Amino acid sequence: MKIYWLILSLFGFIHIHALVTNLPWHLPYYFIYPAVFFVTYLFYRKTKIQTFRFYQKWSNLLSLAQLFLLLPYLVVRSSWLPAFFFIIFIIIEWVRWDVSTKFKVLQKNYEQLEIDQIHLSETFRVVRSERHDFLKHVSSIHYMLEHRHHEEAAAYLDDLVEGYEETNLSIKGEHGSVAGILHQMYNRGKSCGITMIYDVDMPLSTLPLPDKKIVTLLGNLLSNSIEASSEWLERNGNQASVSLQFYKRSGLYMLICKNPSLPISTSILDELYQSYGHTTKEGHEGLGTKIIQETVKEFNGFLDFVYKEEEFTVKIKIPAIH
Repeated sequence: MKIYWLILSLFGFIHIHALVTNLPWHLPYYFIYPAVFFVTYLFYRKTKIQTFRFYQKWSNLLSLAQLFLLLPYLVVRSSWLPAFFFIIFIIIEWVRWDVSTKFKVLQKNYEQLEIDQIHLSETFRVVRSERHDFLKHVSSIHYMLEHRHHEEAAAYLDDLVEGYEETNLSIKGEHGSVAGILHQMYNRGKSCGITMIYDVDMPLSTLPLPDKKIVTLLGNLLSNSIEASSEWLERNGNQASVSLQFYKRSGLYMLICKNPSLPISTSILDELYQSYGHTTKEGHEGLGTKIIQETVKEFNGFLDFVYKEEEFTVKIKIPAIH
């Protein structure tokens, strides 16, 4: 990718150098190129151009088109025509960036669908396993009660109910794919030492969104919360919990997610949920927050977030219109 940006700066330098030859004063190339290189470097730091195997050939064709734009400079000398070629050069680069970003989102959605399928299969397996063993547990409890082992039976029943409640909390009234993502996130948070709280007045599947969109929304929302909570837990060592609330008020579905979070800089908070590449976590691309915002916006919803005293809260409102 660094070679790509170097070539891009070289192409930009040739265009700009051809343009400045029309100026009444002379600017040496060793002034122009460092300036072009610096601007390109700023774009390199801010812009993420993704590469994919099936996208690379198309990207190479765009680079070839940009190269052809330089050919007229072999015959055209002092002229403002390079301004036209430079504008085309910028448009081609903008198309490359736009398509690259959309490819990345499509790839993420595809990967998420594969993960959701695995989660759904795992949830179904857990439910089948619990159903298969249910009569065995009943027989064990019946035997203990018959032999007046009441305390042992009570402890056994408490342990059994706790396990069933974990599964029931995720799948109660939910569509299969939604149950799968809730169950997977519950187990993921628990494995990280995080308390997962699902406080829902009704199934999340009642949201007026396709199941695929609900899974995308919940998956990114809970995943971000769990990762932020894990970092906070690792740094502070205190108990961390992720809370997901869902209820309906005055024609609006309300989805509220809360989690502890390490301090977030103002510059990140200003851009969060607005554009790609902004994230509160190191080593991440910042796609999740933007996908959440786009999903909410697609269904005429509203998103607001608050960070206060190391607690991050996301509030989503979706109109109750099917």
